[in-house]
Amino acid sequence: MEGLTVSQVAKAAGINVETIRYYEKRGLLPQSSRNTSGYRIFTSDTVDDIRLIKRAQDIGFTLEEIKRLLSIYRSDEYFPIEEMYLFAKDKIYQIEEKMNQLNRFKSILEMVVNRPNRDTIPTKNECVIIQHLAEGGMKNG
Repeated sequence: MEGLTVSQVAKAAGINVETIRYYEKRGLLPQSSRNTSGYRIFTSDTVDDIRLIKRAQDIGFTLEEIKRLLSIYRSDEYFPIEEMYLFAKDKIYQIEEKMNQLNRFKSILEMVVNRPNRDTIPTKNECVIIQHLAEGGMKNG
């Protein structure tokens, strides 16, 4: 049986072996077969899948979202246009929420950088960054 070993897949995809095991455990990658020596064997499609997973993670998709996308990507006959529309709409909402959170936090950081009395050192209790994070401000604004 020809194929790639887990270390070959990891090297080709630019990740470590443990990441492959994790992706298998989470159901992102199909279970590999084994050769006569007992080594796990993967197809070159596994490398493509891992690259898709990493690109999707880089732009902010969760592993559960990636799992859904992979099932569509792997299917030649299945393309749920309505599901993709709703998925995209929900992702836009999530991105907008994240941008709002980041903008609020950016404003706080700007307050710290632009504070007028830089000669005085604030106490930990006066630090707006720590106060904001301690109060859960990143999610609630």
